Amino acid sequence: MPKREALKVVANVAVGPYALVRVERGGLDPGVPGQFFMLEAPGRPLPRPMSLCQAPPGELSFLLEAVGPGTRALAAVQPGQEINIFGPLGNGYRLDVEQPLLVGGGIGVAPFPYLSQQLGGPPAILGFRSDWHAEAAALVLNARVVVEPTLVTELLPEGHDVLACGPEPMLEAVRELAPRAQLAWEAPMACGYGACYGCSVEIDGVLQRLCVAGPVLEAVA
Repeated sequence: MPKREALKVVANVAVGPYALVRVERGGLDPGVPGQFFMLEAPGRPLPRPMSLCQAPPGELSFLLEAVGPGTRALAAVQPGQEINIFGPLGNGYRLDVEQPLLVGGGIGVAPFPYLSQQLGGPPAILGFRSDWHAEAAALVLNARVVVEPTLVTELLPEGHDVLACGPEPMLEAVRELAPRAQLAWEAPMACGYGACYGCSVEIDGVLQRLCVAGPVLEAVA
């Protein structure tokens, strides 16, 4: 069951252009890889949805990219500050796969360290826009890295159970090549539990509330 707690920041570490924010776990369950938490930055009125990146004993960590006022405020938190966190929410990845392959792009690698740990360190293919962004690949075991203009889909082998997260064009390309992939979609969220309909996106002609139906969806129903 999701819970809401004010958790103390333990550390904020730069990983390339990203911020890895570590907080005390408190009474929150880390949930299933691919689920998300709503993080409320100090002084900001609306929380932001974030995948869990790591779950070491006694901690939770989140990999953030500062792209707007809310994420900039979260990426700037300092040890000792408190963040209100609500979760875990949504549906994560199915872990009952025989030959997992993680495929990610950019900040889409955020849930992969926890996912990789739960799956025993399967191979991963990660794509980034620059070598600086690619520093985040160090968080993921057994990762093969490509940098633009090379695309992750150029290296995608056959015969694997693909678990993907990244920008929508990448996800669309992955599901063309791996029709049974598990895809983690992204959308702005205000509540995180289906009340506001702010995260509704159209996928194959059907409106989905990602916070309830996803964020992880099967490529083929």
